[in-house]
Amino acid sequence: MTARPEDYAPALDHAVAHTLAWLSSLPDRPVRPRADADELAAAFGGPLPDGPTDAAEVVDELARRAEPGLMAMPSGRFFGWVIGGTLPAALAADWLVSAWDQNATLRYATPAVAAIEEAAARWVLDLLGLPGHADVGFVTGATMANFTGLAAGRQHVLAEAGWDLDTLGLTGAPRVRVIAGAERHATLDQALRYLGLGAPTLVPADGEGRIRLDALADELARGAGPAILCLQAGNIHSGAYDDIGAACALARQHGAWVHVDGAFGLWAAASPATRHLLSGHELADSWATDAHKTLNVPYDCGIVVVARPAALRAAMGTQASYLVRAEAGPADPQDKVPELSRRARSVPVWAALRSLGRTGVADLVDRLTRHARALADGIGAIEGATIRNDVVFTQVCATFGDDARTREVTARLLADGTAWMSGSRWQDRDVLRVSVSNWSTDDADVAASIEAVRRAAAR
Repeated sequence: MTARPEDYAPALDHAVAHTLAWLSSLPDRPVRPRADADELAAAFGGPLPDGPTDAAEVVDELARRAEPGLMAMPSGRFFGWVIGGTLPAALAADWLVSAWDQNATLRYATPAVAAIEEAAARWVLDLLGLPGHADVGFVTGATMANFTGLAAGRQHVLAEAGWDLDTLGLTGAPRVRVIAGAERHATLDQALRYLGLGAPTLVPADGEGRIRLDALADELARGAGPAILCLQAGNIHSGAYDDIGAACALARQHGAWVHVDGAFGLWAAASPATRHLLSGHELADSWATDAHKTLNVPYDCGIVVVARPAALRAAMGTQASYLVRAEAGPADPQDKVPELSRRARSVPVWAALRSLGRTGVADLVDRLTRHARALADGIGAIEGATIRNDVVFTQVCATFGDDARTREVTARLLADGTAWMSGSRWQDRDVLRVSVSNWSTDDADVAASIEAVRRAAAR
């Protein structure tokens, strides 16, 4: 028997009430959790009940027990780990995704979400200034977007070298030389491990973390054969951008595939004020980004773009007799991503873009950048503080004297609870790292956060 609406209504009503209570608490609640995982283990653990529990009661129990251990990540004063909040339209659309319960794999089986995905993909390509013929896949995050783009690159460069990867695998294949800047993100190495390509050859970076073009030219000239160059659009500490256009020109001289890791920074292309940071980025072969960072949609939602659709579909596509294909039209979503069972992640992206429009996305990007500069100015004015990077986008790194002092200030700030800024280590120094990613951050949040850092830095 098909489930009836009344089977769901009580649990959903309670979930709505708890959701609104959580959202209403964000402006005033401390950002840090009040309890740790060990303290909460007893509340959620114990033996599995012998019998069923009413669904609405389960929702109440879940919300009540979880509340002390929730980090206020959607808060406008959360600046840790490049984590955005959730736009209202994207949150509501994500609820619909769960209710619709569509496995967004085949155009034939789920035409509505396939059409939404194709529309969202076109908007993304347009906003980010990427080739209109490119394939777009919606994956779990930037890690899998890097994996997918690099898988397409591996497929292409080995095919160009005359190697049948699908039949023969990697054993005995020509070695694929992977080159990356010294300050690439760790998930790039992770994706390369998944792909069996090993550690990249590292090229020195400048003081802002950008790959040095002179060193890149030398490294490309040292070898021959299949090669992949990995660039970054937004350094995780400084926010700096590799000179993508110039690096692509060097790579083309050696037949290398160019992949751009733009987890948060690729969205700078959506604003006229920051688009120059990505000059020439459309010349690359693949790009990775997150929608749950700068665009502020719910987890999990990464986006991979590949300018050579044949390479992506050869790397990711799956054929089986029971997977019924539409007779005509674009490729199925499953041909562009690693998963067969997959959530309709494109729906919140469509909703976010539809709600913001072109100017709204640009305004969002500009607002995040403006708040980052204001935080840098405010923190930099605190006695003993030094801003360590050129603030070009949404990342700020500060120190407060020696490493011990910086760690102390960071610990005091987190204990205060007004704002959350993660500690890190950059260029052989401990730093207080600020990532401005939340659409709801306003001037009051910035002022309160600067004052919290001031208190933490006071001897």
